[in-house]
Amino acid sequence: MRVGFGFDTHRFTDGDEIILGGVTIPFHKSICAHSDGDVLLHALCDALLGALALGDIGQHFPDNDPEFADCSSTGLLNSVYAMVLAKGYVLSNIDSVVVCEQPKLAPSIVAMRENIAAQLSVSVDCVSVKATTNEGLGFIGRGEGLSAQVVVCLLSTAVDA
Repeated sequence: MRVGFGFDTHRFTDGDEIILGGVTIPFHKSICAHSDGDVLLHALCDALLGALALGDIGQHFPDNDPEFADCSSTGLLNSVYAMVLAKGYVLSNIDSVVVCEQPKLAPSIVAMRENIAAQLSVSVDCVSVKATTNEGLGFIGRGEGLSAQVVVCLLSTAVDA
């Protein structure tokens, strides 16, 4: 068994939607990022990579590489999970939390869980997505951005002789 932790944060910019967990959510702002800025999937990628000591998302998909400009974080997740599978591991479970004051995420939680589960070919029961606020504190509390934290558990597919 291997455990990994991931964290990501981004600031908001002008726009009319954000993407979290691969789900488009209407909002009066967008996320400022080199890719689509999906903090939940970025933190998940870092957790998966960290569990196997494979570095971090920036090492594999640098934000100064034009190849990854405006790319889908779902594509990044698929690439990272292929690395996990190649190392002989599968996902056991995910526990995550997104921290933001707005938008309210409760209506989108089920869709995020379902999308992540589908991308990783696991049961939705293996994917926990929670949301909370920062109680008005700091840049998140002022509505300037958002963050996500993710913990994953991976299991080896190796069979002991």
